[in-house]
Amino acid sequence: MEISFEVVLFLILAATFAGLVDSLAGGGGLIQLPALLVSLPDTSPSVILGTNKVPSFLGTLGATASYLRKIKPDFKLAAVMGLPAFIGSAMGASVATKIPRDAFRPIILFLLISVAIYTYLRKELGQVASAKFAGRNRFIIGAAVGAVIGFYDGIFGPGTGSFLMLALVAVLGFAFLEASVTAKLVNLATNLGAILVFGFNSQIIWALGLTMAVGNILGGFIGAKVGIRGGSVLIRRAFLAVTTALIIRLIYDTFLRG
Repeated sequence: MEISFEVVLFLILAATFAGLVDSLAGGGGLIQLPALLVSLPDTSPSVILGTNKVPSFLGTLGATASYLRKIKPDFKLAAVMGLPAFIGSAMGASVATKIPRDAFRPIILFLLISVAIYTYLRKELGQVASAKFAGRNRFIIGAAVGAVIGFYDGIFGPGTGSFLMLALVAVLGFAFLEASVTAKLVNLATNLGAILVFGFNSQIIWALGLTMAVGNILGGFIGAKVGIRGGSVLIRRAFLAVTTALIIRLIYDTFLRG
């Protein structure tokens, strides 16, 4: 596939901004995925989804490495969530071409609106850590969350980081800053599961994905630095902004687009 220099440059810039947003609050797919869809209108949706996962994975990996230098996440919980998230994402990716993605839009829109309202009204949410479950229950709930959100990431994608963060904050009692790092570890698993399935089925434009990854890694590095300095307060604000943007995008896609 021949892609012009101008299109590649645009996609690198989009990936850079997506990496910055994703490293703060998730939702980078809101920027990167539409950019690919607009730039490659004749490319199949499954190839777009597969290619999008490559810069997302590598950018998240870079941002996670930056966070880990300053913040210690719950590695055990991340591992317990990560395995079912990986399996769920692989399953979602395997059916991504068989189920119309439009069927999910109203459900995801309702969930995002609920997430935004809940987070906005609960001013104290995620400001300090307050564990809500302990022992086996904590891991069972974490594994269930990982599987469900992993499947969503494989079949649809945008907003995965936001859903992971809210689950960690509202359900398991994390502060936003710690939740951001733990969510990224789980998100690495979901992206990897989808990449393996899309790659095995030749649904990835590797050269483009790896080129976009340069921008996503740079954006993720910058975003992680800003997030560490701003703490949970900044990440909560970024989370609300990204969630609102996702809602607007889904309203347009579901009800307004021709």
